[in-house]
Amino acid sequence: MSNFNIMEDKLSNAQIAWRAAQDIDDGSYVNLGIGFPEMIAKFQPEGRDVTYHTENGVLGFGKAPAEGEEDWDLINAGKKAITLNPGASFFHHADSFAMVRGGHLDLAVLGAYQVAPNGDLANWRVGSKGVPAVGGAMDLVHGAKRVAVVTDHITKKGEPKLVEQCTFPLTGVGCVTRVYTSLAVLDVSEGKFILREKLPAISMDELQAVTGATLHIDGDVADLTVPENLK
Repeated sequence: MSNFNIMEDKLSNAQIAWRAAQDIDDGSYVNLGIGFPEMIAKFQPEGRDVTYHTENGVLGFGKAPAEGEEDWDLINAGKKAITLNPGASFFHHADSFAMVRGGHLDLAVLGAYQVAPNGDLANWRVGSKGVPAVGGAMDLVHGAKRVAVVTDHITKKGEPKLVEQCTFPLTGVGCVTRVYTSLAVLDVSEGKFILREKLPAISMDELQAVTGATLHIDGDVADLTVPENLK
């Protein structure tokens, strides 16, 4: 019998972000969603050239400045301080969305409330609760060439976030191609969740039990291994 404790043994947000960062291609133009996905930038592999875009009108921003060295005229869409890489540029909000809608981004990485195996994404509103705050996500999911999701595998209540059909209001239809969770890495293809990696300590049965849709196997499932003590 497995001793895996899903709440204690799952990956942290920083570890999920690190794993997602490893797959970003050299030379890519990338938008990172507000909040958790923004962490991906700090785990960019050494020597890999990635140009980050933010909806409020900056292309080519760098790592977050050291505490106390912020220039609050330089922020991303999440109102966090940024630095600029050589060649960075500023532009109007409308031009920023023209880049998104024109298909000039290679990848958008977003958080999620729910993802379905047909690629549907719900990440902006939980039913009728709260103030609607979709931001630029609806443009990003259909403007970027690829859309990946980073998320905990389950909610704080222990309910699956990977579901057979989204029940929350949709951000986009059929848009997600890969999901990085606290337990696994999955491709979304042909209406299926295809398991590519999982934590070594969790069994297939345990993983399926906390997933709200069928997991499919296509070839070997690799171990999901990440550095410890990431922040």
